[in-house]
Amino acid sequence: MKEKLLAWPVNSPWWFILFSLCLVMLASFGNKDLYFNADYKIFFDDGDPQLLAHEKIEGQFLKSDSLGILVAPENKNIFTKDNLLLIREITERAWLTQYVSRVDSITNYQLTSGEGDDLIVEDLAPDYLPLDKKRIAYIREQALSEPRINGSLVSNEGEVAIINITFNTPEGYPTKMVTDTAKLYRDLFEEMGKKYPGVEFHMVGIVALNIAFTEAAISDASSLNPLMFAAIVVFLALMLKSWRFVLMTLVVITTSIASTMGLLGWLGHYLSTATVNVPTVVMTLAVADCVHVIVSYIGARQEGEGHKQAIISSVSLNLMALLITSVTTAVGFLMLNASESPVLREFGSLTSVGIIIAFILSVTLLPALMFLLPERDEKFSQYNYSQSMTGLADWVIKYKVWILPFGIMSILVSTWLMFQNKIEDKQFEYFSHEYDFRQAVDLAEEKLSGSTLVNISVNSGKENGITDPEFLETVARFTAWLNEQPEVGHVSSITDTFKRLNKNMHNDDDSYYRLPEQKDLASQYLLLYEMSLPYGRDLNNEINIDKSAVKLSVTVKNVSNVELIAFENRVYQWLEDNSPSSSVLASSISLMFAHVGEVNLSSMVKTLPVTLVVISGLLIFALRSLRLGVMSLVPNIAPAILGFGLWALVSGEINLGLSVVVSMTLGIVVDDAVHFLTKYRYARIQGRDVEDGVRYAFNTVGRALWITTVVLVVGFGILATSDFRVNSDMGLLSAIVIFIALVVDFTILPAALLIFDRKSYVASFQMEQQNISH
Repeated sequence: MKEKLLAWPVNSPWWFILFSLCLVMLASFGNKDLYFNADYKIFFDDGDPQLLAHEKIEGQFLKSDSLGILVAPENKNIFTKDNLLLIREITERAWLTQYVSRVDSITNYQLTSGEGDDLIVEDLAPDYLPLDKKRIAYIREQALSEPRINGSLVSNEGEVAIINITFNTPEGYPTKMVTDTAKLYRDLFEEMGKKYPGVEFHMVGIVALNIAFTEAAISDASSLNPLMFAAIVVFLALMLKSWRFVLMTLVVITTSIASTMGLLGWLGHYLSTATVNVPTVVMTLAVADCVHVIVSYIGARQEGEGHKQAIISSVSLNLMALLITSVTTAVGFLMLNASESPVLREFGSLTSVGIIIAFILSVTLLPALMFLLPERDEKFSQYNYSQSMTGLADWVIKYKVWILPFGIMSILVSTWLMFQNKIEDKQFEYFSHEYDFRQAVDLAEEKLSGSTLVNISVNSGKENGITDPEFLETVARFTAWLNEQPEVGHVSSITDTFKRLNKNMHNDDDSYYRLPEQKDLASQYLLLYEMSLPYGRDLNNEINIDKSAVKLSVTVKNVSNVELIAFENRVYQWLEDNSPSSSVLASSISLMFAHVGEVNLSSMVKTLPVTLVVISGLLIFALRSLRLGVMSLVPNIAPAILGFGLWALVSGEINLGLSVVVSMTLGIVVDDAVHFLTKYRYARIQGRDVEDGVRYAFNTVGRALWITTVVLVVGFGILATSDFRVNSDMGLLSAIVIFIALVVDFTILPAALLIFDRKSYVASFQMEQQNISH
């Protein structure tokens, strides 16, 4: 029965190919519905506490999706006529952009002053007044002395200014909106650059971050991924020495990827920064599956088997190992469902499906293609796979008592090094200095107050409670405390506005620059101020509708996620200690990602042992040997330990992108070990001793493991050249782990077998067969 099933694709190749391709085309048709979703909210569950806090703040106040346009003149002086005219023009043009709800700059900042009992509110640089030297000097003086402007809209020395554009973006906004926004403002920069030469423009803020993420994903998908694919093709051709074998492998790779991604489209889902990596993972397993079948076929032909029988023998020899590898790898990726992020859960589930599809096609479609595209008989004399592998096997057998202790010592040292890695997830540093966004962030860090925004809502607990003197005093003390924190670069607080209004209503007497002492006065000042503000400049970004809560906008320097969460905890603690009656919410997009990154890394660390136990259990069952199943833990765990230990020396920083490397490389790690162990076990069952069993494993599977490793290391090495750090780090560490996996399986694993696996397999196998027959 087994022989008939294995021979099916070979006996009816055309029917089988047509049937397979019809199913693939049907699945692939879903690709037409795929689109890239640039909305950051897809990373969070609907009930995520950070997302709920963020949405609650957005529901009370103006939405905080902002784009900051950095204006950096070569003369390092914002306060010139041309530069102020430039800022004013960009401010006015920004209002015309789709979804824009607010624009803030130094030219339209609402400056207040008092004339008797009247409150005067006007733009800091109104267009009806000439920008002469006297007026420019006045603008500079007011801007640099006003705490709500200095460090926020203009640098301390007046070298750089920023125009903050707030968007009311729709839910689930697609890539086109992001790319259209980027193009619109870049075209505007080009136009303004011609009109006002000698000025640099940069974009910062969450909208700019979305633009950078989207462009990075598109750039790598359109350039590095095809280059990675091309490199794999070239090295497959060099290693397999046959365009036919390369063509067949490419067919399996492309059909596996197209089917997997098509199913995503059929389910009505979208592409994200996580799921765009699914094709890479599916490709690695498809390459490994095909290489094992092809190399075993070559070996069978060299031993004198005919074309048809060699294909059947190859599939028969590799079927169990390929099945074990695919199932265990799929289980590993399914463990990503423990993640707190929906996109990572989807990445794990989709990759698991893709791995199983690649397995099915490699043992069905591939044999059919191999039968219809036979290689010339004389071609097989060019292959000399066994000689080098026999030499390596003899070397391991000779030096086994040295190899194993050295390997164990390396693993122990790497375990210590692995824990020296630090979780340093700084989103802005995902981008190399080649990206304009990274240059903008660095400039904002150097000249302004930073580039990370944290919104803090403080609720008084009652309607119109924000004008209560006691509440205002608490917020003022909180603002002062925030300004003292080392991470904080700037705090925008409504209490500064109340202080200025109190001064204005006392004929601009500086001695009255303090909070109003009576609630009715504070309420009157606020009402008068709100009635004087122009359209689009109201206080809904700082005060909620019933005036029960205020929002403080805190600009934080570029700190790691761990430091950002620590800052948040101190915020809650201060308010609990100093104003227990006030309810507080702290949130921002950066804070949301900090929490999801921390939780994801923690959950993956916790689920990894479970994953390894499940995989080892499957291996024990599949290999029918408790001893081999337990011994398989070493080659399955060691590559990740050695890889992350080496990473501590290379970088020492772990980000969210690296948290999926273990899952991403687990397939190849398990693949190497499983194929070696299954071939070794087969030889031992045939009556060979442990030394000959190791030689047989090297000769039958060694070359396939070598080809797979070289091809994938080159492919991931190309990905490591990406300017997007998530991809470059992931590519580099994946290449390191995959290479180390080969070294472990060629040294530590056979050395362990040679020393600890001395019992006979023939007797136990015969007893096992007798039990089955009974």
